[in-house]
Amino acid sequence: MSSARLSGVGVSSGRASGPVVRVAEPLGEPPATPAPADPAAEAARIRPAAERVVANLEERAATATGDAKAVLETTAAMAADPALLAQAEKVVTGDGLPAARAVHQAAAGFISALEAAGGYMAERAHDVRDVRDRLVAELLGVPAPGVPDLASPSVLVARDLAPADTAGLDPSKVLALVTEEGGPTSHTAILARSLGIPAVVACRGVLDLTADSLLVDGDTGVVELSDGTVRAAHVQGRVEWNGVGVLRDGHRVKVLGNVGSPADAVAAVAAGAEGVGLFRTEFCFLSAGTEPSVEEQREAYAAVLAPFEGKPVVVRTLDAGADKPLAFLSPDPEPNPALGVRGLRVAFDRPDVLTRQLDAIALAAADTGADVSVMAPMVATAAEAAWFVERARAAGIRRAGVMVEVPAAALAAREILAVVDFVSLGTNDLAQYVFAADRQVGAVAALNDPWQPALLRLVELVGDAGTELGKPVGVCGEAAADPLLACVLTGLGVTSLSMNHTALAGVGAKLATTSFDLCQLAARGAVAAADPASAKVAARAPH
Repeated sequence: MSSARLSGVGVSSGRASGPVVRVAEPLGEPPATPAPADPAAEAARIRPAAERVVANLEERAATATGDAKAVLETTAAMAADPALLAQAEKVVTGDGLPAARAVHQAAAGFISALEAAGGYMAERAHDVRDVRDRLVAELLGVPAPGVPDLASPSVLVARDLAPADTAGLDPSKVLALVTEEGGPTSHTAILARSLGIPAVVACRGVLDLTADSLLVDGDTGVVELSDGTVRAAHVQGRVEWNGVGVLRDGHRVKVLGNVGSPADAVAAVAAGAEGVGLFRTEFCFLSAGTEPSVEEQREAYAAVLAPFEGKPVVVRTLDAGADKPLAFLSPDPEPNPALGVRGLRVAFDRPDVLTRQLDAIALAAADTGADVSVMAPMVATAAEAAWFVERARAAGIRRAGVMVEVPAAALAAREILAVVDFVSLGTNDLAQYVFAADRQVGAVAALNDPWQPALLRLVELVGDAGTELGKPVGVCGEAAADPLLACVLTGLGVTSLSMNHTALAGVGAKLATTSFDLCQLAARGAVAAADPASAKVAARAPH
């Protein structure tokens, strides 16, 4: 490697150095031969192997706490998924493949479906790969890939990290994390922040770097050779937060959770969420061959809303389309589906699907007592926003808003806010459209850094419009999960921040230490900066 200094995307603050430990590469595709002499007996090996993987994960979960425990338990549940195991058994008996290859092949179908769903769901495909590799390793009788036992504090370097591996990390042994792949919204980034471990993702070339010791800066994203000295980042103790999003001068900023399932809802409540800023409803549709009925949707939504009785919940209507195929919508092929018929655009052709979903949401809200609002994804104009609001009102839903994730919506924020009750910035999608950079592609991950000044300038436009019109402006992208960036967003006029439950306490506690005038100073500095690193430095100065 010609350069001893690399740059990636800093996703968890802190600066640390120490000896390098490389994480083993994932297992390759298992062989398809020899064909089993007794397919039934070979298929019967799969469930016991899964049970051993589950037992190992549950044993690790038993000694873990908080977010790590939850991730390990979730991975264990995925390893026991009867649908995956049944499909693998069917491949063995039907196609005459060895069990390990059958598991690999069965998992591929689940992974493809998640990746086709896009966004948050696509990011969960990595979880399935992790489970797949653990099952395959168990069937082959080889060690599972992942983080080795660390004898001393080290810097971990990997192509990427599985959530279960990240969740099991000991912050006293892991000085820092560096991955070649991944992005700002990856599970690795979220958990690294939760554990207080400095981390840099999308650091291209780090696997080619021959180095015994590295210095990692999770703020700037810089990774470089070090002299071998072990320097641990200062990790604060457990973050305490009283569950109310308020600055020290009394300025109010709601701190909310992002949820997509009943389990997410329970976790968000346990972490102190004041409500929900983004309820992703796709979980009810992804595995459906036909459109779920109003009653089926009502029951599914109520299971998520129930823990939030009396609290605000913003429900996003179906975010689907050509790049998130759902069988019952029968989308036409498109040459560039990310720019095609998706989100609210689907409802223009199929308003009946939207009407039934809004009816189900209204019924679930009445069932649970949650204070429900709805918002539409992929809105580009004020006319589209008004069209959606009219239909939400007709369904008896009092409060309706839209997502701002298309640059045109940010530029037309005043016109849109004039016809809706609120807007919510989806910074993940907004960034990828602003920079023409797919959030799933590691090679362009740096462009999707939420600290990019161009992105912050669009947020400022929306915040100014909200302030002028007296309408709430939320952020429900991963940008809200960064405590320092949360202060900047507040200074830009954002009135609520919604995030994964693991980030709630850190953001809430950080907001409590600052004031609105300091947030505005930080915001002015970040917006005027030339690049993400300079924006972070400018934001940190007032704090």
